[in-house]
Amino acid sequence: MNNSRLDLNLLVSLDVLLAEGNVTRAAKRLGLSQPALSAQLKQLRNSFDDPLLIPSSRGMTLTSRAEALREPLREALAQIQALTAGARTFDPASTGQTFRIVASDAIHHAASALLAARLGNRAPGCRIALLPYDGARTQEQMATGEIDLWLGAQSSMPPNLRARTLYEEHFLCVMRRDHPLAARPLDLDRFCALEHVLVSPTGGGFHGIVDESLAAMGRSRRVTVSLNSFLLVPAVIAESELVATVPSRLARAWAQQLDVLAPPCEIADFTIMMGWHSRAHADPAQVWLRQQLMDLLIGEVQTDSV
Repeated sequence: MNNSRLDLNLLVSLDVLLAEGNVTRAAKRLGLSQPALSAQLKQLRNSFDDPLLIPSSRGMTLTSRAEALREPLREALAQIQALTAGARTFDPASTGQTFRIVASDAIHHAASALLAARLGNRAPGCRIALLPYDGARTQEQMATGEIDLWLGAQSSMPPNLRARTLYEEHFLCVMRRDHPLAARPLDLDRFCALEHVLVSPTGGGFHGIVDESLAAMGRSRRVTVSLNSFLLVPAVIAESELVATVPSRLARAWAQQLDVLAPPCEIADFTIMMGWHSRAHADPAQVWLRQQLMDLLIGEVQTDSV
């Protein structure tokens, strides 16, 4: 390996190139022109004496050497960032930092929206972007620092992230206020006889956790409407006899316009956590951001995991 011209900026560029596998997308993330990043890639190839990224039918493919570099490089950059973070300070009153948080719309509604409202007073120069989950790409963005926080169910939190509990959640049923079954407890027979709305974040699904709970009891329901967003639920059920089963914080937020009832079957509770990459663990701005969320949701059970 010829490392005579290998500097930290080149390593940062290599990290993003290996994550994206595409020079155009990597250049956009790095804020560089494509020719500038191509020149850096040429330097990296010379330094490592390896092509690193080679053309393929689907764009660019990582060489075996590049694949072997991915995790060690990411860990090394995280350690360097942690070392430099200790020397920095963060003043929320004067900073112009942008924070990016990934979550489902239901969790954004319950947590991130509260944080966005608070920033106007606590950090008036800051900006906050509330983004949807985007599969493996989100995990890469967490590792490269493009995403600051990932809010999600404990069962979906990637094991490579540090994580902390935000709140515990359960399900409630909602229907229009003048629904024939409104204002009285739902029993299992009536519940199963109704037509249901299901929220499928990836779109188009008609089977979910409620169906699994019913199946364990030897029962089933009929889902007639599948939505890709919880926030569409009130409009869909407002003029129908449909019922939806949604996270409790959403249901309670809609209590002025919809009837809220307990489900007639046991549906497993779940834990919402915030996750962050080790490279951001000691960063003063990131520490401040995480503490703001915890302060907003104080009173819930709090646990740490690494």
